[in-house]
Amino acid sequence: MAEHSGPDALQRSRTILRQTLESLQRSGVQQLARPPEPMMPVVQEVAIVAEPPPEPLPRAERPPPSARPRPAAAAPVRPPAADADAGARSAPPATPPAVPAPPPAPGPRSAALDVVRQEVARCRRCAELAEKRTQTVFGAGNPHARLCFLGEAPGADEDRRGEPFVGAAGQLLDKIIAACTLRRDDVYILNVLKCRPPGNRTPLPDEVANCREFFERQLEIIQPEFICCLGAVAAQTLLRTTRPVGQLRGKFHDYRGRQVVVTYHPSYLLRTPEMKRHTWDDMKMLMQAMGIPVPNG
Repeated sequence: MAEHSGPDALQRSRTILRQTLESLQRSGVQQLARPPEPMMPVVQEVAIVAEPPPEPLPRAERPPPSARPRPAAAAPVRPPAADADAGARSAPPATPPAVPAPPPAPGPRSAALDVVRQEVARCRRCAELAEKRTQTVFGAGNPHARLCFLGEAPGADEDRRGEPFVGAAGQLLDKIIAACTLRRDDVYILNVLKCRPPGNRTPLPDEVANCREFFERQLEIIQPEFICCLGAVAAQTLLRTTRPVGQLRGKFHDYRGRQVVVTYHPSYLLRTPEMKRHTWDDMKMLMQAMGIPVPNG
């Protein structure tokens, strides 16, 4: 195949092609037909080379936004918070920390007592008592109590703290209540007077009359089944009598359908301890009526 290569072979090919064309021209052929294209395209092997990205067009030659191809919409990506929520829903709920329950809302009786309490705090019916008091002493305890203890008037400790029976007499009353297998929170404690008389003197009749409305309204709101009068002033005022404690104790009395027990005031028991046994007898009578088992001894 060496004789067909080189410049001589090319020259001979050109000579043969020219002679052929001249012969066809003499024969009357003016135009040659185009050879048919092959049925199968010829595949040429080319090297695959990554094309460089097209250079950006100048601003004036850029197509308008409507003609620009839109990128394919990407799949929505859930935010981390949503994924966290989904994980929380699939995971078992964690036990919340223990939170103390809020205190119960005050009931109608507490609200009604507060109304009377505010009236007492503004009261100046007794000029002397209102002038010399530190504060009024309304009452304290369970507004739904079955048992109310009614005393005489506040002392120095009560005037200072604003709560009934918190001094030495109050400590003895707490022991009496505990001996009845009750707590101070189970009962309600109040006095006939809401202000301390000067020098702890005995309340005057007009002072008792001025305060009667307040303690009677308290009892009507609380509606106790039993009332224990502590001392002569409480018993005589509630029952509207002049009889002494010695004649009133040991039996039940009636006050607007409620059972009343009369016993000695704790201050009197502190001065005469030998009378405590009589008060204990009164308390046992009260417990039996209330259905409370009486402790032995």
